Amino acid sequence: MADVTRRTLFGSTVGLAGAGLIAPALAATLTGGQQEPQDLRGVVKDGTVTLPPLHQASEANGTVPNPMPPNRRLGVAVVGLGALALENIIPGFAEAKSVRLVALVSGEPDKARIVAAQHGVPEKNLYDYANFDRIKDNPEIDVVYIVLPNALHAEFTVRAAQAGKHVLCEKPMAASVAEAQSMVDACKAANRSLMIAYRLQYTPEHRTIIQMARSKAYGSVQMIEAVNGQNDAPNGQWRQIKSMAGGGSLPDVGLYCLNAFRYITGEEPVAITAQMTQPKNDPRFREIEDVAMFTLRFPSGVVASGTSAYSFHESRFLRVHAQTGWFGIDPAFGYDNLQLAINRKAGKASATETRRFTPHSQFAQEMDAFAASLHARQEPRTGGAEGLQDMKLMAAIYQAAAGGGVVTLPEVSGLDTTRGPWPEALGAFVPA
Repeated sequence: MADVTRRTLFGSTVGLAGAGLIAPALAATLTGGQQEPQDLRGVVKDGTVTLPPLHQASEANGTVPNPMPPNRRLGVAVVGLGALALENIIPGFAEAKSVRLVALVSGEPDKARIVAAQHGVPEKNLYDYANFDRIKDNPEIDVVYIVLPNALHAEFTVRAAQAGKHVLCEKPMAASVAEAQSMVDACKAANRSLMIAYRLQYTPEHRTIIQMARSKAYGSVQMIEAVNGQNDAPNGQWRQIKSMAGGGSLPDVGLYCLNAFRYITGEEPVAITAQMTQPKNDPRFREIEDVAMFTLRFPSGVVASGTSAYSFHESRFLRVHAQTGWFGIDPAFGYDNLQLAINRKAGKASATETRRFTPHSQFAQEMDAFAASLHARQEPRTGGAEGLQDMKLMAAIYQAAAGGGVVTLPEVSGLDTTRGPWPEALGAFVPA
């Protein structure tokens, strides 16, 4: 083999071909020989690149990401550097197309400096909870993403809005209905947009479930069931302190079931029943509930059954039962590996179809959706009204569990009354 020098390796394609590092056909293409058709190289229009499919329609064909240039992406400050922020949200910026990480807020300066260095955040854009209000003077920050314990959501949403920043807040929206209402009021007064981080409403798996339910692909929906449980360590984490979390498994993981029932049907419940457990010999449950079981009845007649827990092995499934088939996701509420299944009659047999979607960061999808709504000057799909309604319904679930009876609610006419439009950036999907 010929000697490879920097000159022969990088100086010319002839050198690469001569060294045997490029196949002859590719070398011919690079050096002016036969080339593939021009139309296969893509089309550039309106700042985007489009490539033709390389495979038949029966095969999966990818799409070009077409991210915005960095200087056009909205700048985000992440508030709180716990597990969710470090393991999922901040890594999600690498896949996001419309936002970029520009600032960090933490009560631990050493941690903040390390994370900032890892992700290219300048030290001048590091804040703590005391000087948080100084973000008002930082034009790089457009959006504040609040990833703090639930009891701090209201305070930092209000402060962010007063600083002139839009707010993306983790779920549950707050630790109480009153706090949630104060968040809505503060953002409205400041003319700032508020979105609650219901990431699953922006995923293709859950959007497909919504579409199948609303279009009656397998007849009318009769029942929905969901379980979202995990086995938490007895380590005194903030989720086990009622004053910080607002409750136990219900607002943390049970909320996913509750919200799914609402966005699948598009309706609001008219009746709620519930039961909860609080084991007295388990230190995890000195202040909060363990298992929460609740049922909802909707105006259309659909009934939904949800269960959450902090004491059993991870189980996260969602299933919609319709007249001629069922469809669901298992696992349904995690950050990845979601798998959709459909069961229906096939001749004289019962057939189950599975669908696996191309994996993407759910946090990138939700942040890009928020950016799309801001660019379009639209209400976010999961704005403050969506989070506030869930807070009210969880209060009703606690009421039902305490009283042992049925809590009735006024009927709400119309569908998706607490939701904004679907961002165009998510594609043409609109529930039927």
